[in-house]
Amino acid sequence: MKEIFTRIGQIGILPVIVLERADDAEPLADALMKGGLPAAEVTFRTTAARESIERIAKTFPEMLLGAGTVLTIEQVKAARGAGAQFIVTPGLNPTIVEYCLKENIPITPGIATSSELSRAVEYGLDVVKFFPAEANGGIEYLKAISGPFRSVSFIPTGGIDETNLNNYLSFSRVLACGGSWMVKPDLLKNNQYDEITRRATQAINKMLNFSLRHVGINTADAKEAENVAGQLFNIVGFPMNVTTGSIFVGAQFEVLKRQYLGAHGHIAIGTNSIERAVAYLSRKGIGIKPETKNEKDGKLQTVYLDIEIGGFAIHLAQV
Repeated sequence: MKEIFTRIGQIGILPVIVLERADDAEPLADALMKGGLPAAEVTFRTTAARESIERIAKTFPEMLLGAGTVLTIEQVKAARGAGAQFIVTPGLNPTIVEYCLKENIPITPGIATSSELSRAVEYGLDVVKFFPAEANGGIEYLKAISGPFRSVSFIPTGGIDETNLNNYLSFSRVLACGGSWMVKPDLLKNNQYDEITRRATQAINKMLNFSLRHVGINTADAKEAENVAGQLFNIVGFPMNVTTGSIFVGAQFEVLKRQYLGAHGHIAIGTNSIERAVAYLSRKGIGIKPETKNEKDGKLQTVYLDIEIGGFAIHLAQV
């Protein structure tokens, strides 16, 4: 059960989908996968939901697939039989929660109040859906009611799009965000799968928010590092900061006092979420060098990727 929620947290965004036609299932899943989002919550609001889940599960077994708007135990059974890996309910329905826990089925019930959250904790749940998020006061309200419940993480859904996505994801208690803005009904109706892919890619880029932090330059020793840093200073005039292992010229250049990773040096890329960035890049076949991990208070701060580009090593940095 924990593995499912770990994967949801690594992906960070859970597309919420209403499928009126089962024939849309495979091309939609393909569009999301191409956009970097191997996850979907298919809602049980239509008669096509069960077949759609079944088709996606069969054609894209690597996709993290859930069933949403589940209202009955019969729907739970139908969703699981079709291949859904987790269940999402709009509210905290005791009958469904108890059944899923008994059957060891991952479930995220919807909550909107501290009383509902208390009930979820009584059931031993550590992940719940905050729904409808924006209509219930948004991120500030979520922070307020979550304070006493330190063991619980949230998947806010409802009214979330790329304009407020990072407001939620920046809160450490938010596991991921659910949203339908990438898969609007009109896009499906008009078979605009390229647009769905574009929106999925845009959502990932918004979430990760990659940025250039600095360029690192390898040198043979401290003397050469001083010379290189001095030349950069002469050009740009940025203030120099001498540390034990390197000399920074502004925040943009790091001149190392030794030869390190990369034939010439390294490029540091910042991101809002280094853990999600690592997971995203791994899905693209780009791994990390585990021995380069730098953590603080148990959280990853920097790590080098297992590639070089143009003679430069690449490392990610938590911003």
